[in-house]
Amino acid sequence: QVHLVESGGGLIEPGGSLRLSCEVSGLPLDYYALGWFRQAPGKEREAVSCIDSSGSLTNYAESVKHRFTISRDNSKKTVSLQMNVLKPEDTAVYYCAASCPIASMDPSAIPRDYWGQGTQVTVSS
Repeated sequence: QVHLVESGGGLIEPGGSLRLSCEVSGLPLDYYALGWFRQAPGKEREAVSCIDSSGSLTNYAESVKHRFTISRDNSKKTVSLQMNVLKPEDTAVYYCAASCPIASMDPSAIPRDYWGQGTQVTVSS
């Protein structure tokens, strides 16, 4: 059974940093791209970043480029998202997912069982 468990969310002031982590079990991670998505109240879920199975190829949403960095450690079965210079518009529930399509980062292409439960990130003074 596939499980993805996020951690690291919280309340942070604008300009601050947070690091999200996601532990994945039940999948051979050497064969799966991983990614982060977010959903703000009243909005659709959107892509943040994806990373391929080896960690050599990444993709980012324009809104987070040069502020967020995705990484993975297949030996620890984790994917992380370092978020710097956070803005109020980054406030959302952040989800990690497996089988992330690197090019499109389309969340509808990800199987229903390949999502974590989400972690809240609130950027506010």
